[in-house]
Amino acid sequence: MTIDPAIFRAYDIRGIVATALTPQTTELVGQAFGSEAQVQDQQTVIIARDGRLSSPMLAKSLAAGLRAAGCDVIDIGLVPTPVLYFATFLLNTGTGIMITGSHNPPDYNGLKMMLAGNTLSGDTIQELRQRIETDDLTTDGNGSFSERDVVPDYIERIVADANIARPIKFAVDCGNGAAGEVAVKLFRALGQQPVELFCDVDGNFPNHHPDPSKEKNLKDVRAAISEQQLEIGLAFDGDGDRLGVVDANGQVIWPDRQMILYSRDILARNSGATIVFDVKCSTHLKKEIIDAGGKTVMSKTGHSFIKKTLKETGAMLGGEMSGHIFFKERWYGFDDGLYAAVRLLEILSQDNRSPTEVFAELPNSVNTPELNINFAEGEHYRFIDEFKTKAEFAGAEIIDIDGLRAEFADGWGLVRASNTTPCLVLRFEADNEAALKRIQDQFREQIIKLDDSLQLPF
Repeated sequence: MTIDPAIFRAYDIRGIVATALTPQTTELVGQAFGSEAQVQDQQTVIIARDGRLSSPMLAKSLAAGLRAAGCDVIDIGLVPTPVLYFATFLLNTGTGIMITGSHNPPDYNGLKMMLAGNTLSGDTIQELRQRIETDDLTTDGNGSFSERDVVPDYIERIVADANIARPIKFAVDCGNGAAGEVAVKLFRALGQQPVELFCDVDGNFPNHHPDPSKEKNLKDVRAAISEQQLEIGLAFDGDGDRLGVVDANGQVIWPDRQMILYSRDILARNSGATIVFDVKCSTHLKKEIIDAGGKTVMSKTGHSFIKKTLKETGAMLGGEMSGHIFFKERWYGFDDGLYAAVRLLEILSQDNRSPTEVFAELPNSVNTPELNINFAEGEHYRFIDEFKTKAEFAGAEIIDIDGLRAEFADGWGLVRASNTTPCLVLRFEADNEAALKRIQDQFREQIIKLDDSLQLPF
């Protein structure tokens, strides 16, 4: 069978269901994964799915492929991605597959995969493609199938750990994504009564797209905060592994600033701990971690890369500008938007100041959110390779672990290729508006030099 190689991404499998990640393709991926699982003596595979319209169909195909390879399948149903990760610890398998398109458009879907405790990425994902293309597939066909509800266990585990000192008035916007299955139950079990926005799961995403990294998707939670005089707003992405935060004034508290709070909290108990962050994060985060007695590591963007770095360094916390937060202290080290929300509420509830006052104290700078330049599928990789070779930034320190980040004395700019959608991701930060404009002008000049037809968002 001919499969589209473009669906095998850097840290997951993802594509348009009608043309690329079809049920037939998904079954083959399941059989390839099951074949590799058998090689690694992993007999049981947990599967779960998000609320996309195509997810139930792909779950059946995935289970069929896994069972064809001889694996036993435990289906935990429609849950956020972090519940799938939790289940691999709860049931002591270390192996699982989440069917999710995350924040991609509704016609997309994807697979996030763990095998023997390791998140598949890079070469290990390409090896699945090679198994399919060479027909190197186990055909045992004797795998079993069962279903299990692990949500009560997930909630019980968090409630036993958390210490939220007071009720907080907040809204939760699930964007009709999979977090709606669990978030409200979790917060109520913690003694909170959140204002609910779009917590019914609907794969059509009729209200707004479930991506809290885009400010346009936070309009509703901002309105709820204003109308009901709430202290804070929380928003989740389509599969619940990312968190967005808005304060009482409607200001977005971007994840790298949230990370300062999490870092201070963890370092107060664990002096000298290592904390990992991705290339899109503020320079303030690094400084604050060091000032609080911690060590820092900058990583490539991507949940599998952050998890790998956490393992390699023994770090207690990891985070990305996109909203993936990975707690290893008191938790398991996977990205979990719901658990991050609980830790944030815990920190805020134990502070005598209002949440807005707590956030206002965090260091800030003149900066942009994530900006995107769209390309045809795959073309953004070609562009970034050429950009890294030809771009010139006099006087800047160049960090090229993931795209190109040029750091100046008074700010920095970044351009990198997204591994989830065909676009370039850019971000800029500076001490003042003049420095920001100068850095953006330099990036604009270097980008246009390669392709003057691009529409730049800055």
